[in-house]
Amino acid sequence: MLGSTHGTLTTDSRRARAIACGERSGPVVHGRPAELGDLDVSGRPLHADVPDLDRFFRPQSVAVIGASDAEGRPNTGVTRQLADWAERVGARLYPVHPSRQSVFGVPCCPSVSDLPEQVDLAVVLVGAPLPVVEELAEAKARFAVVFASGFAETGPEGEAAQRRLAAAVERSGMRLLGPNTNLNAFERFRDDLEGPAIALITQSGHQGRPVFALQELGIRLSHWAPTGNEADLETADFLSYFAEQPEVGAIACYLEGLKDGRSFLLAADRAARRGVPVVAVKVGRTETGARTAASHTGKLTGADAVVDAALRQYGVIRVDGLDELQDTATLLARARPPRADGVVVYSISGGTGAHVADLATEASLRLPVLSEARQAELHQWIPEYLSVANPVDNGGHPVGDWRGRKIIDAILDDPEVGVLVCPITGPFPPLSDRLVRDLVEAAEQTDKLVCVVWGSPVGTEPAYREVLLGSSRVATFRTVGNCLTAVRAYLGHHRFTTGYRSPFDDAPRTPSPSYRKAQALMRPGEQLSEHAAKQLLRAYGIRVPREQLVTSAAAAVRAAGLVGYPVVMKASGARIAHKTELGLVKTGLTSASQVRDAYRELTDIARYEDVPLDGVLVCQMVEQGVEMVVGVAHDDLFGPTVTVGLGGVLVEVLRDTAVGVPPFGEDQARDMLAGLRGRALLDGVRGRPPADLDALVEVVLRVQRMALELGDQLAELDINPLMVLPQGQGAVALDALAVCSA
Repeated sequence: MLGSTHGTLTTDSRRARAIACGERSGPVVHGRPAELGDLDVSGRPLHADVPDLDRFFRPQSVAVIGASDAEGRPNTGVTRQLADWAERVGARLYPVHPSRQSVFGVPCCPSVSDLPEQVDLAVVLVGAPLPVVEELAEAKARFAVVFASGFAETGPEGEAAQRRLAAAVERSGMRLLGPNTNLNAFERFRDDLEGPAIALITQSGHQGRPVFALQELGIRLSHWAPTGNEADLETADFLSYFAEQPEVGAIACYLEGLKDGRSFLLAADRAARRGVPVVAVKVGRTETGARTAASHTGKLTGADAVVDAALRQYGVIRVDGLDELQDTATLLARARPPRADGVVVYSISGGTGAHVADLATEASLRLPVLSEARQAELHQWIPEYLSVANPVDNGGHPVGDWRGRKIIDAILDDPEVGVLVCPITGPFPPLSDRLVRDLVEAAEQTDKLVCVVWGSPVGTEPAYREVLLGSSRVATFRTVGNCLTAVRAYLGHHRFTTGYRSPFDDAPRTPSPSYRKAQALMRPGEQLSEHAAKQLLRAYGIRVPREQLVTSAAAAVRAAGLVGYPVVMKASGARIAHKTELGLVKTGLTSASQVRDAYRELTDIARYEDVPLDGVLVCQMVEQGVEMVVGVAHDDLFGPTVTVGLGGVLVEVLRDTAVGVPPFGEDQARDMLAGLRGRALLDGVRGRPPADLDALVEVVLRVQRMALELGDQLAELDINPLMVLPQGQGAVALDALAVCSA
């Protein structure tokens, strides 16, 4: 995200520091000078720049360079498809070929310079596209598409060729899709379907086929952006554009890598502001997946834990499979906002109901117990011996007559119920047919979500093909798992976007007073000693223990008296990372003689281990609290990240941490803590008092501020342990490691 990319604000450490100090150093956003109000404290944009892609998807003129109508030539089929598409969108078509008079009866232009007008869209079908792209730029074409492969996906030589292609585009202001893309943007979209549409973004065209095929089930699609290698136009550009289109109800993405993490988050933020759901398959969860993705697209996949946290932080719903992508995007595009978050499972089988209820509970869905009055109402039509508390078991027979609709209406009438899930494990006409009709009719008359799982492996039954798929109000699934995944995403999306406040709105735009204090402490290319690292924390208002740095045993005794017994003594030096393992920490010292002995022992060990010291720290001993870790690291895609989790000597064993990508607010910091497996320790266990959660959140936010302001200057920060004291007593950074960038 922080690299130099066309269409995003170029950021490096020198310019970030200049802006943080109030200098105007001339950054550029999409070819225009960025105003200071557009940038955060480190000089990065705070709002997504939405490209005008109307003329890409609805051009008035299209040029096809390398057009052909010769039988057996690969370009012939492509030219035919583009000609058909141009006719559908009402665009003038200009084939370009140096040796043909016409293509498919349309007169040919011998070269780009012979085009009779400035074209909106040029499609380049030649194997060496760079000279043609340069000609198109000279001719002021608005958009170009390059299909050719052999660029960044092939290695260093291809990367260099792609950089030359991007540079040619950037100089001209023309926008380019590709290279290594395909014809998916020019597919035939059905225009007989109604309702909110799905817009599709894929880096691999083949992976979008299942979503595109949803049209055969009556689901409307409006756009498809096959981004390829993203030399210029990238996923974030299309995401921002689609979020602004009134017909788009949801955006479905297949992502192999992200060109620029910051741009993607700004685009996701724009979608969240507008309440447009974004559902994504992001490959690279495993080392194998990440390696394969990189070889295919030539982009970084990013550390998956950071990617996962970043997507969640901005409301992007991550799913694992293309089937989940289809079902979740469809539900989110078409369903109205929920009236309540309660889910009721309704079935004709007690076993089916119990099984689905278990799975729903595992999926963190809330299954409220229906009130006694509601249960009594349901027992008017359902035998008394069957459970109707939730799940609701009707026993089978009531669905075959007038009682079936009464039951459905009564469930949907409950104010705690927002979603009705009805699993039909297999067709059993005529009961299943009557049940399906009742569900569809009820869905048409309610503003609540009705989901049906049609479990038949055949899928040709009229009840499914005609009745369920013919309804725009019933959400139909083929598996229980996909249904529950989609329902959880649906409820979660609306919780997230209700009252959504963008973290970018609160991002600091000017440096704090702490920044200048911190600048004096930074040592480029060096690791700071613990004492210096704690001074850095103190500059940002993070509490550290009472302590003194001493260089003699006598001074250590005097310091212990001032700090107050018991004390901790630690060797302090820039090259010391893990003091405990080297025996360079002494705790629980209660007398002057112990302090003298500890000083001699620590300095002897340091000499033996050849570890240079700047002195020995005599520190206040803090014992009562929960040991946490808070740190800063840099991610290749997203820049500085903040980590919080359970700390102490077992931090690398427990690995119970959460990641946040700045900027984020207090609510997101608390969400990070809520996701920890050991979260209960902060609430107090085994008679221990609850920890000062507010103080911990404040430290996380102060560390975030440090990460944002120091930017590339701070390579790494590790506060471990951060002792979170009992409620109302604050938090103390007992140890700290900081590494400055070169």
